[in-house]
Amino acid sequence: MGKLYIGVDLGGTNIVAGVVNEAGEILCKKSVKTDLPQPEYVIEGKICNLCKELCAENGYKLGEDITSIGIGTPGNVNSETGVVGFNVNFGYIDWHLKEKVMEQIPGVEVYIENDANSAVIAEVIAGCAKGCEHAVILTLGTGVGAGVIVDGKVLDGYNQSAAEIGHMVISAGGRQCNCGRKGCFERYSSATALIQDTKEAMLANPDSKLWNVCPDIGRVNAKTVFDANELGDETAKQVIDKYIEYLACGIINVVNIFQPEVVCLGGGVSNQKEGLINPIKEYLDNEDYARHLMKRVTLKIATFRNDAGVIGAALLGVYNA
Repeated sequence: MGKLYIGVDLGGTNIVAGVVNEAGEILCKKSVKTDLPQPEYVIEGKICNLCKELCAENGYKLGEDITSIGIGTPGNVNSETGVVGFNVNFGYIDWHLKEKVMEQIPGVEVYIENDANSAVIAEVIAGCAKGCEHAVILTLGTGVGAGVIVDGKVLDGYNQSAAEIGHMVISAGGRQCNCGRKGCFERYSSATALIQDTKEAMLANPDSKLWNVCPDIGRVNAKTVFDANELGDETAKQVIDKYIEYLACGIINVVNIFQPEVVCLGGGVSNQKEGLINPIKEYLDNEDYARHLMKRVTLKIATFRNDAGVIGAALLGVYNA
């Protein structure tokens, strides 16, 4: 059977856990709603119960079949101590996550890493950035997570706070962000932002086909606007065009700073594939500082998409060995 690991992707909407083998394949997974805001101990309990239930339901024993648990969490993470210094979306400061999980699940090694770094590790080990020495992964979810590989290593900064690209301002004085700044990239280019934009467009345009796609505005998701666009809805097209304009702005900033070999887009919005990639490429061809060079960035859809966080977290023990 080989070695098996559990990877946990701690998101603002869902907590997802999966059993992963050495090849990076998910054998089974299970999720639970995060239901923020919650105190730290509630989230710790959810993580531990999820891992226990996942094993019990699929016949695995923690500490025997499962050799380690890796957790990818938003925020700056000291991967050596397992302490999350600041998780802005959860509101946690100095969160001793590794210690708390090991108290509830003894006998299993626990690894903690930033969630976006976990995603980039998955893609570099076995995905769209395999073999790349310079790569950026952007995950378009509750926020905009980012993982950066420079010279084959994860960029984390001296205080484990590097690559918080979601909190790069792309519209000075713009929308208020949870981090305290205004106009952050994730306030315009996350799945959350796209849902907000879609809802506002629906309220302002009662005749839009967006209402045909989703009659209950409370059930709008990041796919709603793309489905309406396929029906020829002009309001949906305007929402998508503006969203891609902001997304391209942030991506080009990242490219101009790092000039990576590849930028991979993950998260639910990336399910649009070429519908997302192609218009961004047009912006890149016009605005990338290195657009006249032979060696240029390639824009790709992440191989593992929504599973990257789980796979990368599961392989943290392998990556750090």
